[in-house]
Amino acid sequence: MSTASLSPEIQTLRAVYDAQLREEAEMMSADAFDRAGPLWRGTFGNRGFVSYRSLDGLAGQALEGLIAQTIAHYAADPQIAFFEWKTRGHDAPADLTQRLRAHGLHADDPETVMLGEARRLDQPVHLPAGVTLRRIDDQAQPYPDVVRAVRAQELAFGRPFEADNFMRHMEQSAGRAELWVAETSEEVVCVGRLEVIPNTECAGLWGGGTLPGWRGRGIYRALTAARARSALQRGVRYLHSDCTEFSRPILERSGLIPVTTSTPYLWRRA
Repeated sequence: MSTASLSPEIQTLRAVYDAQLREEAEMMSADAFDRAGPLWRGTFGNRGFVSYRSLDGLAGQALEGLIAQTIAHYAADPQIAFFEWKTRGHDAPADLTQRLRAHGLHADDPETVMLGEARRLDQPVHLPAGVTLRRIDDQAQPYPDVVRAVRAQELAFGRPFEADNFMRHMEQSAGRAELWVAETSEEVVCVGRLEVIPNTECAGLWGGGTLPGWRGRGIYRALTAARARSALQRGVRYLHSDCTEFSRPILERSGLIPVTTSTPYLWRRA
Protein backbone atom coordinates (compact mmCIF):
# COMPACT_ATOMS: atom_id res chain seq x y z
CA MET A 1 0.00 0.00 0.00
CA SER A 2 1.46 3.36 -1.02
CA THR A 3 1.87 6.11 1.56
CA ALA A 4 -0.43 8.37 -0.47
CA SER A 5 -3.31 5.91 -0.09
CA LEU A 6 -3.09 5.87 3.71
CA SER A 7 -5.26 8.00 5.97
CA PRO A 8 -3.57 11.11 7.43
CA GLU A 9 -3.69 9.50 10.89
CA ILE A 10 -1.88 6.36 9.74
CA GLN A 11 0.67 8.45 7.85
CA THR A 12 1.35 10.44 11.03
CA LEU A 13 1.63 7.32 13.19
CA ARG A 14 3.89 5.56 10.69
CA ALA A 15 6.17 8.62 10.70
CA VAL A 16 6.26 8.47 14.53
CA TYR A 17 7.10 4.77 14.35
CA ASP A 18 9.94 5.23 11.87
CA ALA A 19 11.42 8.25 13.68
CA GLN A 20 11.07 7.13 17.31
CA LEU A 21 10.80 3.33 17.49
CA ARG A 22 13.59 2.06 15.25
CA GLU A 23 17.40 2.13 15.32
CA GLU A 24 18.66 3.31 18.73
CA ALA A 25 15.27 2.72 20.40
CA GLU A 26 15.64 -1.00 19.65
CA MET A 27 19.11 -1.14 21.20
CA MET A 28 18.14 0.06 24.70
CA SER A 29 18.82 -3.25 26.42
CA ALA A 30 21.62 -4.47 24.12
CA ASP A 31 24.85 -5.70 25.65
CA ALA A 32 26.62 -3.87 22.82
CA PHE A 33 25.87 -2.47 19.38
CA ASP A 34 27.69 -1.01 16.41
CA ARG A 35 26.89 0.71 13.12
CA ALA A 36 27.37 -0.50 9.54
CA GLY A 37 26.06 1.99 7.02
CA PRO A 38 22.33 2.39 7.75
CA LEU A 39 22.28 -0.65 10.05
CA TRP A 40 22.36 -0.79 13.84
CA ARG A 41 23.68 -4.22 14.88
CA GLY A 42 23.10 -5.24 18.49
CA THR A 43 23.97 -8.24 20.63
CA PHE A 44 21.64 -9.45 23.38
CA GLY A 45 23.25 -12.41 25.11
CA ASN A 46 23.51 -15.11 22.43
CA ARG A 47 21.17 -13.25 20.06
CA GLY A 48 21.90 -10.63 17.44
CA PHE A 49 19.44 -8.03 16.20
CA VAL A 50 19.53 -5.75 13.15
CA SER A 51 17.62 -2.46 13.04
CA TYR A 52 17.52 0.45 10.62
CA ARG A 53 15.24 3.31 9.69
CA SER A 54 15.59 3.19 5.92
CA LEU A 55 17.46 1.27 3.23
CA ASP A 56 16.29 3.61 0.48
CA GLY A 57 18.91 3.93 -2.23
CA LEU A 58 20.48 0.54 -1.57
CA ALA A 59 20.09 -1.99 -4.37
CA GLY A 60 21.90 -4.69 -6.27
CA GLN A 61 25.46 -5.43 -5.19
CA ALA A 62 25.45 -2.74 -2.48
CA LEU A 63 22.55 -4.44 -0.72
CA GLU A 64 24.01 -7.91 -1.31
CA GLY A 65 27.26 -6.77 0.23
CA LEU A 66 25.55 -5.31 3.30
CA ILE A 67 23.67 -8.56 3.95
CA ALA A 68 26.79 -10.67 3.48
CA GLN A 69 28.81 -8.36 5.74
CA THR A 70 26.15 -8.60 8.47
CA ILE A 71 26.13 -12.40 8.34
CA ALA A 72 29.93 -12.44 8.57
CA HIS A 73 29.80 -10.00 11.50
CA TYR A 74 27.62 -12.27 13.61
CA ALA A 75 29.21 -15.50 12.40
CA ALA A 76 32.58 -14.20 13.66
CA ASP A 77 31.24 -13.99 17.22
CA PRO A 78 31.12 -17.54 18.64
CA GLN A 79 28.67 -16.48 21.37
CA ILE A 80 25.97 -15.61 18.82
CA ALA A 81 23.63 -18.53 18.14
CA PHE A 82 21.30 -16.59 15.82
CA PHE A 83 20.42 -13.09 14.69
CA GLU A 84 17.23 -11.40 13.58
CA TRP A 85 16.95 -8.95 10.68
CA LYS A 86 13.64 -7.25 11.39
CA THR A 87 11.84 -6.23 8.19
CA ARG A 88 8.78 -3.97 7.93
CA GLY A 89 6.03 -4.22 5.37
CA HIS A 90 6.38 -0.63 4.16
CA ASP A 91 10.17 -0.70 3.73
CA ALA A 92 12.11 -0.40 0.49
CA PRO A 93 13.68 -1.98 -1.46
CA ALA A 94 10.89 -4.33 -2.52
CA ASP A 95 13.26 -7.25 -3.08
CA LEU A 96 14.91 -7.09 0.37
CA THR A 97 13.19 -10.20 1.74
CA GLN A 98 13.99 -12.15 -1.44
CA ARG A 99 17.66 -11.28 -1.03
CA LEU A 100 17.62 -12.21 2.69
CA ARG A 101 16.18 -15.62 1.81
CA ALA A 102 18.84 -16.08 -0.87
CA HIS A 103 21.48 -15.58 1.83
CA GLY A 104 19.93 -18.32 3.97
CA LEU A 105 17.74 -16.30 6.35
CA HIS A 106 14.29 -17.72 7.10
CA ALA A 107 11.10 -15.79 7.81
CA ASP A 108 9.50 -16.16 11.23
CA ASP A 109 5.83 -15.45 11.90
CA PRO A 110 4.74 -11.95 10.80
CA GLU A 111 3.24 -9.55 13.32
CA THR A 112 1.16 -6.38 13.04
CA VAL A 113 2.74 -3.17 14.29
CA MET A 114 0.17 -1.28 16.36
CA LEU A 115 0.50 2.33 17.50
CA GLY A 116 -1.84 4.92 18.96
CA GLU A 117 -2.55 7.60 21.53
CA ALA A 118 -2.16 6.23 25.06
CA ARG A 119 -5.19 8.20 26.23
CA ARG A 120 -7.44 6.04 24.05
CA LEU A 121 -6.51 2.94 26.01
CA ASP A 122 -7.12 4.49 29.42
CA GLN A 123 -10.68 3.24 29.68
CA PRO A 124 -12.52 1.55 32.56
CA VAL A 125 -12.84 -2.22 32.10
CA HIS A 126 -14.94 -4.48 34.32
CA LEU A 127 -12.93 -7.30 35.88
CA PRO A 128 -14.31 -10.72 36.82
CA ALA A 129 -15.07 -11.14 40.50
CA GLY A 130 -11.98 -11.92 42.54
CA VAL A 131 -9.46 -10.59 39.96
CA THR A 132 -7.26 -7.61 40.84
CA LEU A 133 -4.47 -5.74 39.02
CA ARG A 134 -1.06 -4.93 40.47
CA ARG A 135 2.34 -3.68 39.42
CA ILE A 136 4.94 -6.03 40.93
CA ASP A 137 8.39 -4.71 39.96
CA ASP A 138 8.37 -1.68 42.28
CA GLN A 139 8.36 -3.53 45.61
CA ALA A 140 11.32 -4.19 47.89
CA GLN A 141 11.44 -7.94 47.15
CA PRO A 142 9.81 -8.57 43.75
CA TYR A 143 11.39 -11.96 43.02
CA PRO A 144 8.66 -14.23 44.49
CA ASP A 145 5.97 -12.40 42.50
CA VAL A 146 8.15 -12.48 39.37
CA VAL A 147 8.40 -16.27 39.73
CA ARG A 148 4.59 -16.45 39.86
CA ALA A 149 4.32 -14.18 36.82
CA VAL A 150 6.81 -16.30 34.88
CA ARG A 151 4.81 -19.43 35.64
CA ALA A 152 1.70 -17.71 34.24
CA GLN A 153 3.64 -16.70 31.10
CA GLU A 154 4.68 -20.32 30.59
CA LEU A 155 1.07 -21.50 30.86
CA ALA A 156 -0.16 -18.71 28.58
CA PHE A 157 2.40 -19.16 25.80
CA GLY A 158 3.29 -22.84 26.15
CA ARG A 159 7.05 -22.31 26.37
CA PRO A 160 9.61 -21.78 29.16
CA PHE A 161 10.57 -18.41 30.63
CA GLU A 162 13.27 -17.58 33.17
CA ALA A 163 12.54 -15.48 36.26
CA ASP A 164 16.20 -14.46 36.44
CA ASN A 165 15.99 -13.03 32.92
CA PHE A 166 12.96 -10.94 33.94
CA MET A 167 14.81 -9.66 37.00
CA ARG A 168 17.94 -8.82 35.00
CA HIS A 169 15.89 -6.94 32.42
CA MET A 170 14.13 -4.93 35.12
CA GLU A 171 17.45 -4.03 36.73
CA GLN A 172 19.00 -3.00 33.40
CA SER A 173 16.00 -0.87 32.46
CA ALA A 174 16.63 1.51 35.39
CA GLY A 175 12.94 2.01 36.10
CA ARG A 176 11.84 2.30 32.47
CA ALA A 177 10.12 -1.11 32.52
CA GLU A 178 7.09 -2.05 34.60
CA LEU A 179 5.75 -5.57 35.16
CA TRP A 180 2.01 -5.86 35.76
CA VAL A 181 -0.17 -8.83 36.70
CA ALA A 182 -3.83 -9.68 37.03
CA GLU A 183 -4.32 -12.19 39.81
CA THR A 184 -6.73 -14.03 42.04
CA SER A 185 -6.00 -15.08 45.59
CA GLU A 186 -4.62 -18.33 44.17
CA GLU A 187 -2.74 -17.53 40.95
CA VAL A 188 -1.54 -14.98 38.43
CA VAL A 189 -3.88 -15.14 35.44
CA CYS A 190 -2.46 -12.46 33.12
CA VAL A 191 0.92 -10.72 32.75
CA GLY A 192 2.13 -7.72 30.75
CA ARG A 193 5.01 -5.25 30.62
CA LEU A 194 5.18 -1.51 29.96
CA GLU A 195 8.51 -0.26 28.62
CA VAL A 196 9.10 3.49 28.36
CA ILE A 197 11.51 4.48 25.58
CA PRO A 198 13.82 7.34 26.60
CA ASN A 199 13.96 10.51 24.50
CA THR A 200 10.73 9.64 22.68
CA GLU A 201 7.00 10.14 23.18
CA CYS A 202 6.49 6.37 23.20
CA ALA A 203 6.26 3.28 25.37
CA GLY A 204 5.83 -0.36 24.40
CA LEU A 205 3.27 -2.93 25.54
CA TRP A 206 4.90 -6.35 25.67
CA GLY A 207 4.46 -9.89 26.92
CA GLY A 208 0.70 -9.82 27.29
CA GLY A 209 -0.45 -13.34 28.06
CA THR A 210 -3.60 -14.70 29.72
CA LEU A 211 -4.12 -18.21 31.06
CA PRO A 212 -6.35 -20.19 28.67
CA GLY A 213 -9.15 -20.64 31.20
CA TRP A 214 -9.39 -16.90 31.81
CA ARG A 215 -9.44 -15.63 28.22
CA GLY A 216 -12.34 -13.70 26.75
CA ARG A 217 -13.29 -12.06 30.06
CA GLY A 218 -11.73 -8.60 29.63
CA ILE A 219 -8.66 -9.23 31.78
CA TYR A 220 -6.08 -8.45 29.09
CA ARG A 221 -7.95 -5.26 28.16
CA ALA A 222 -8.02 -4.22 31.82
CA LEU A 223 -4.29 -4.86 32.21
CA THR A 224 -3.68 -2.84 29.03
CA ALA A 225 -5.76 0.05 30.41
CA ALA A 226 -3.77 -0.01 33.67
CA ARG A 227 -0.49 0.15 31.77
CA ALA A 228 -1.83 2.98 29.60
CA ARG A 229 -2.77 4.92 32.72
CA SER A 230 0.71 4.44 34.13
CA ALA A 231 2.26 5.52 30.82
CA LEU A 232 0.21 8.72 30.77
CA GLN A 233 1.38 9.51 34.29
CA ARG A 234 4.94 9.21 32.98
CA GLY A 235 4.24 11.70 30.18
CA VAL A 236 3.99 9.13 27.39
CA ARG A 237 1.85 10.09 24.40
CA TYR A 238 1.93 6.95 22.20
CA LEU A 239 1.74 3.22 22.96
CA HIS A 240 3.16 0.62 20.64
CA SER A 241 3.01 -3.15 20.31
CA ASP A 242 3.99 -5.82 17.79
CA CYS A 243 0.91 -8.04 17.83
CA THR A 244 0.04 -11.60 16.98
CA GLU A 245 -3.30 -12.39 15.40
CA PHE A 246 -4.65 -13.06 18.91
CA SER A 247 -3.80 -9.75 20.59
CA ARG A 248 -4.36 -7.47 17.58
CA PRO A 249 -8.20 -7.44 17.80
CA ILE A 250 -8.10 -6.59 21.51
CA LEU A 251 -5.65 -3.73 21.10
CA GLU A 252 -7.47 -2.47 18.02
CA ARG A 253 -10.73 -2.32 19.95
CA SER A 254 -8.87 -0.50 22.72
CA GLY A 255 -7.64 2.21 20.34
CA LEU A 256 -4.35 1.18 18.76
CA ILE A 257 -4.08 1.33 14.97
CA PRO A 258 -2.23 -1.04 12.59
CA VAL A 259 0.46 1.00 10.83
CA THR A 260 2.58 -1.71 9.16
CA THR A 261 3.67 -5.32 9.51
CA SER A 262 6.89 -6.78 10.90
CA THR A 263 8.51 -10.03 9.83
CA PRO A 264 11.72 -11.27 11.47
CA TYR A 265 14.22 -12.96 9.15
CA LEU A 266 16.46 -15.31 11.12
CA TRP A 267 19.99 -16.61 10.59
CA ARG A 268 21.08 -19.52 12.78
CA ARG A 269 24.55 -20.87 13.30
CA ALA A 270 24.93 -24.25 11.61
